[in-house]
Amino acid sequence: MIKEFRDFIMRGNVLDLAIAVIIGGAFGAIINSIVNDILMPLIGILLSGIDFNNLVWQVGGATVAYGKFIQAVVVFLIIALVLFLIVRSYNRVLRKETAPPAPPEPSAEEKLLTEIRDLLKERR
Repeated sequence: MIKEFRDFIMRGNVLDLAIAVIIGGAFGAIINSIVNDILMPLIGILLSGIDFNNLVWQVGGATVAYGKFIQAVVVFLIIALVLFLIVRSYNRVLRKETAPPAPPEPSAEEKLLTEIRDLLKERR
């Protein structure tokens, strides 16, 4: 059982997935920093100095921090856009590599049949 588990863990797909999760976490940290430290302050300046972290509603004794939600939506949209661009570029590369081959040259028999067809059309 231990050998099977080791073989399962050492499979390429599992290692690729583990690496992707780690890189995705690091990428998420970079995107969060870009949004929190660069974009949101600039958007706040454009909107008369609004700090999105301080946007809250007081409902009774509860605090609804909708500014943090706005920030999370912006982070999600940026990550989704970047992933879309990556997948789109990857698909373009795949399409170029897997372009259909040129149609084969017609055989001698097909050429002869085409000539006969054309001659019959001319007679009519």
